Amino acid sequence: MRVLIFVIVVSATVAVEMTLRSTPTTRAPALCNTCPPGFELTDNNLCKFRSPYQQYESGLGNEPGVGGLKTALPVVRDGFTPQQIDLGRYLFFDPVLSGDGTVSCATCHQPAKGFSDGLKTSVGLHNAKLKRAAPSLWNVAFYKKFFWDARATSLEEQMTGPLYSPDEMGTTREHLLETLNGIAAYRDMFQDAFPSRGTGAIRLGEIYTAITAFESSLISLNSRYDQYAHGYHEALNKEEIEGLNIFRSFVARCAECHTPPLFTNQQVAVIGLAAPEGSTFDPGAQETFHDASLRGAFKVPSLRNIDRTAPYTHAGRFNSLREMIAFYSAGRGHEVPRNEKLHIHWHIWEPKLTDDEMDRLVDFVKTLTDESFMPRAPEILPSGLAIDKNINQKAQLSQTLHTH
Repeated sequence: MRVLIFVIVVSATVAVEMTLRSTPTTRAPALCNTCPPGFELTDNNLCKFRSPYQQYESGLGNEPGVGGLKTALPVVRDGFTPQQIDLGRYLFFDPVLSGDGTVSCATCHQPAKGFSDGLKTSVGLHNAKLKRAAPSLWNVAFYKKFFWDARATSLEEQMTGPLYSPDEMGTTREHLLETLNGIAAYRDMFQDAFPSRGTGAIRLGEIYTAITAFESSLISLNSRYDQYAHGYHEALNKEEIEGLNIFRSFVARCAECHTPPLFTNQQVAVIGLAAPEGSTFDPGAQETFHDASLRGAFKVPSLRNIDRTAPYTHAGRFNSLREMIAFYSAGRGHEVPRNEKLHIHWHIWEPKLTDDEMDRLVDFVKTLTDESFMPRAPEILPSGLAIDKNINQKAQLSQTLHTH
């Protein structure tokens, strides 16, 4: 019996490998030679970011600004070629990057769900239940820290986490290189995207650069709020402007951490969340920085496109924006477990907002939604594999795991 089981397992493994290596030859698609919306093509064939926010002086350099309507953006990650960005788009949606060819970056970062996945916590390879929710990727070109616990300092470093995690995409550096180099279409596309490389095998750095280029093109800065901030005051109605004023007030203090124009200060903060029922307490950034004062600290998420990414928090604790706002209004430390001594961020206090004020905050936050620069998923992947069709099944499974 043991021999039979071993033969079955080996046969299944070989079958997966043969599927990846013997994929029908797919003609290499022509890579785009124009920049995504929001970028300008230079004479050197580089895509440079352009935005009205770049004309503002407040917040430039080492001065973070105070989050006013005309505060400048942080330094952006740009300067990739159109071909590198487009190659990254194909890689992002292609499950061939995973160990068994079933999971892509887009599995957990779905465009229609704010580049998150709509789950309390994500589901990885072989339906593994993961520890935290998938954060949105909108505007990551401006970020300096990545993951909920801020343990990565670049997009290249960040992507190695899920790529090589046995529970997420489950590949190895060797397997990834062997797989992509075994696909003629990808070899041609990498040659087009990196013409100065000469001939030769695809390199890991080129894979990371291409995916970084695509993710850095995910810009969302043309919402109704942005139109209002740039001077078109009719973009927001009376209730939404009331919400903006509450958001920026010293009573609610939302803007202290969710600072415009990104609506995050990119810092980690302890807000005093209890662990979900049946789960152990997540130490968060304490493990990243080896600092007990950061126990239970997590990155302050951006609120842009936030109405697309429910449920909220690193553990998917709240199903709606109203519930999330009610948590903050309920008072400092009201969820802290008795056996935990947390150093809650000083901006967290007891605003005791009225129902009307919370409703107005929801109204305002929804004006931050902008998907006008949404990229298009490839119709055909160079690997010959299909774009992940199991997303709904993964969502159903995750909810079952959380329920039981």
